[in-house]
Amino acid sequence: MAESVQLAVEPRTGSGSLSAKHLRRQGRLPAVIYGHKQAALSVTLANDDFVKALRHGARLVELKNNGSTDIAIIQDVQWDHLGMEVLHVDFRRVSKDERVVVPVPLHLRGIAPGVAGGGVLDQPLHVINLECLVTAVPHEIRVAIGELQIGQALHVKDLKLPEGVKAMADPDAIVVQVSAPVAEAPAAAAPGTETAEPEVIGRQAKEEEGEEEK
Repeated sequence: MAESVQLAVEPRTGSGSLSAKHLRRQGRLPAVIYGHKQAALSVTLANDDFVKALRHGARLVELKNNGSTDIAIIQDVQWDHLGMEVLHVDFRRVSKDERVVVPVPLHLRGIAPGVAGGGVLDQPLHVINLECLVTAVPHEIRVAIGELQIGQALHVKDLKLPEGVKAMADPDAIVVQVSAPVAEAPAAAAPGTETAEPEVIGRQAKEEEGEEEK
């Protein structure tokens, strides 16, 4: 079961990109809290606290704001173009007995023997939407590929999901597969390099006919 992480937030007074840049210089993150038919609330929180929670796989958070508490999930995180710095966070209010649909990453585990045999590993699906209790959102779904041979695939219906968790995707969608290597087509002969063999044979035949007539 997912455990909630407590984060202290403060009301945000300014708005716009200049205000957000100023906050980040101070080690603060701009964020918004919304949902449950309540007004959206612009807040800030400590960058270090949020990044630490994110690295530990937190999805459910308790946002402490001047004595009040909002239970929320981390709905969206906006990164800079290098994927190094968090720029903005969206928190969505929830209740602990609520079922939600959230995107969860799929991580491969093991080495496919088909790859060792010359096959090509392909993972079309990297993230999957899961429906579950907000208190049971998994950090990731591990996909064991240690038995995949060339020509074999694992589908959404093959995923081992925690109890009470439902995949919101086509059961037959391919998660990962090992394809046979593509054979290179033989190089086509360059124009003008055709063999003269037929002409030689034809000439020899005529020469033999001429000798018989003599």
